[in-house]
Amino acid sequence: MSRAEVFWINGPVLKAHSEGLFRMKEAVYVGRERLAAEVIRLDTGSITVQVFEDTTGLRPGAIIEGSGMAMAVELGPGMLGRMFDGLQRPLEAIAASQGDFVRAGVEVPNLDRDRRWRFTPLLKEGAAVVPGQVLGEVEETPAVKNRVLVPDGVSGELEWLAADEELRLEDPVARLRTSTGTHEISLLTRWPIRTPRRFAEQRVPNRPLLTGQRIIDTLFPIGKGGAGAMPGGFGTGKTVLQQTLAKWCDADVIVYIGCGERGNEMADIVSEFPRLEDPRTGRRLMERTMLIANTSNMPVAAREASIYTGITIGEYFRDQGYHVALFADSISRWAEALREISARLEELPAEEGYPAYLPSRLAEFYERAGNVVTLAGSEASLTAMVTVSPPGGDFSEPVTAHSRRYVKSFLALDRERAQARFYPAIHPLLSYSEYVLDTARWWQDHGGVRWAQRRERILSILQEQAQLARMVKIVGRDALPASQRLVLVCAEVMVEALLRQSAFSKVDRYCSPEKQSKMLELVDDFIRHAEQAVQQGVDPDLLLTLPVTRRLQRLGEDIANEELERFDELTHEVGHAFSSLAAGQTETPSQQVLPE
Repeated sequence: MSRAEVFWINGPVLKAHSEGLFRMKEAVYVGRERLAAEVIRLDTGSITVQVFEDTTGLRPGAIIEGSGMAMAVELGPGMLGRMFDGLQRPLEAIAASQGDFVRAGVEVPNLDRDRRWRFTPLLKEGAAVVPGQVLGEVEETPAVKNRVLVPDGVSGELEWLAADEELRLEDPVARLRTSTGTHEISLLTRWPIRTPRRFAEQRVPNRPLLTGQRIIDTLFPIGKGGAGAMPGGFGTGKTVLQQTLAKWCDADVIVYIGCGERGNEMADIVSEFPRLEDPRTGRRLMERTMLIANTSNMPVAAREASIYTGITIGEYFRDQGYHVALFADSISRWAEALREISARLEELPAEEGYPAYLPSRLAEFYERAGNVVTLAGSEASLTAMVTVSPPGGDFSEPVTAHSRRYVKSFLALDRERAQARFYPAIHPLLSYSEYVLDTARWWQDHGGVRWAQRRERILSILQEQAQLARMVKIVGRDALPASQRLVLVCAEVMVEALLRQSAFSKVDRYCSPEKQSKMLELVDDFIRHAEQAVQQGVDPDLLLTLPVTRRLQRLGEDIANEELERFDELTHEVGHAFSSLAAGQTETPSQQVLPE
């Protein structure tokens, strides 16, 4: 085993004289407490390591022992429904052995070696198997079955396969006869966190990751298997929105990474998530969720590793044929960890002190998302949605700017909207999605007739409204011509009807794609009728006094996902209201009675 002696300490970064052969990214253990660490630089006769735990009290002369393996996670049944730190150590095991505060050098098993799992074989002995093929499955939770796969790089004849029985993680489950000998497979595997897992083919994300949030699904869709970023300053609702997406998105498995956020925020998540009800199954959401908690007061190097730990676990479930959604809050804290370690290494800083390799590290992370064909031939996906916390809400800072280069869905959160209690506080003119063309066919097949054209019309009206708003502050609304006042009226209606959505409403906290298509169609009909009415001489401001207009603004709250037939009734009412308006039969405002 390789050894090294520490001669230089700078926070989480150590330098040591090496005895023996070390490798880049090799997992090592430091001192008598066996602090977890990783080799990040090799020199002649010395190594540099980053330590993932507190180095307080560490002295020169401490011994570093190499493991001979890259920093890796353990993969197998028993991960879902649990909470880990950035090194995949279970929080409940740490609390049981260490108390409320994590001390350096804690060693707890990542997965329970003694628990037995019921294994169900899906192949027969003698079958020819290839990498990624499913040998059998274990019911990890009532919501997800953990599929046991043939390891990557291994193929041959299935010599022996366990029967329908209960097995521990390290018990052999299959034995293969390969060209190089016999290969034994167990329920437990390991994979280096910085090495992407292989797949057979990558495809364009042509289906949206449905979130139930209209401004996202309808205006700025996230491709299933794509990558997206949600930048926003302090208090814009990044964490709340990401938790909402984690609960309602149509992924099979959820991986949530709390990277460098405040401890009280992460404590709320840790206490709240186990109580959430899964809208898909009616059971607990944690049955298909895994949490990684790495707060801002934990060692900075572990924060950097937590992102890779989470996405490696996401790839593990993706390779089983599942659609996985990974949420990281926030990528800025991860970048700050890179900056701190780079500074301690005395590397030449780039813009705002970040290391010059920040763009490439971001690209490596985002590119591990994808809509793929697995080695076994099934279609699966890993969608990565991260929050970005730009200081002062400055979207030109490096992390936001470089993330924008590599993601195709950019949901910009606006402080003014958040302060006005507008939820979700996504700014429609600063946000964009490059998945629109890829997902348009899906929307067309699921009731979104002319979805792309209607979406473009909505955005163009919002753009024109923003330009007119500055003019209104100068000359007043009444000084505008009728055509421009009509734009303001239509924008006001569509903002309330489509963009605002209450997270506390039992009816409107989730909006199905069928309901979104109906709402978009109805709002588009209103705009078309309004344009015709104004051309016939109707005052645009009179449209806001129509009872049917108020009903449109309350569409999300008044009509449930199961009541789509009511949209046909409301469409008829809109047509009748404008016909009456054109004929001069509209009630005066004092006669109107708003619906209950």
